[in-house]
Amino acid sequence: MPRMLHTGQVMIDLVMAVDRLPSSGGDVLAQSASFEAGGGFNVMAAARRNGLPVLYLGRHGKGRFGELAREAMRAEGIEIALAASPAEDTGLCVALTEASAERSFISYIGAEGHLSLEDLAGLAVRDDDYVYVSGYSLLHPGKAQALLDWLLALPRAVRVVFDPGPLVDSPDSAAMRVLLPRVDTWTSNSVEALRFTATTSIAEALRRLQAMLSPQALLVVRDGPQGCWVSQHGLDTHVPGFKVRAVDSNGAGDAHAGVFVAALAQGLEPLHAARRANAAAALAVTRWGPATAPGTAEVDALIDA
Repeated sequence: MPRMLHTGQVMIDLVMAVDRLPSSGGDVLAQSASFEAGGGFNVMAAARRNGLPVLYLGRHGKGRFGELAREAMRAEGIEIALAASPAEDTGLCVALTEASAERSFISYIGAEGHLSLEDLAGLAVRDDDYVYVSGYSLLHPGKAQALLDWLLALPRAVRVVFDPGPLVDSPDSAAMRVLLPRVDTWTSNSVEALRFTATTSIAEALRRLQAMLSPQALLVVRDGPQGCWVSQHGLDTHVPGFKVRAVDSNGAGDAHAGVFVAALAQGLEPLHAARRANAAAALAVTRWGPATAPGTAEVDALIDA
């Protein structure tokens, strides 16, 4: 059976709900606060809850936050490939969710910001695996080059899924020039796609992305409550979203990406996979917290409603 091999970063989120962000030098009271596993954990949990085996290839620390990360992954049935890093703890992200459901992040990178070819050398990758790559990984000097070298050495049958994230904003870097031709599936939100391609419309962004990627590449660009766009072989299709009352957008994109990959791995056509991903994201925004992706039964129920 296919697996998701996730090469990103699991961090611990300090999740706080506030009416609004404070001004510089100001102070506000939070309505709630909790520590939750976040970062790459959200995508992995979404995929795992929808039937796809998942293996985490990133590092994790030996301290308090590392233990929280491992506990969360074990609870979801996510396998962990590497032993805990003895010299450093897992990193922390402060995630602030406003009353509008918009969220802001401040992150500190720990053990998950490092990876070597030796870490990955003993891993047996199968031809039907999906290797998930986060743009955040390419921003860490202690991880980026080893990860790129490993990815480029993978058999061509192994499918590489790339999520650029909000901090990778240009195709012009050396890392992007190497990685993009190897990407089989692109998944991002519309803001990320527009910034990356320096365009003002999703249609134009999809055209430019298709020119950067391999001819067979599959693209998914999320458009918030409107759903998403799926593009392959020059054909762009809009897949409508589901109408819900949003309370927290944190983790919705991760839910979408994880469920989309899980559906592809189970043999669904891209448009059907996108509809399932839209349903998962819609359910995720009705719940507080970062890892709120629903399971298969909940996705089925919303689609069939």
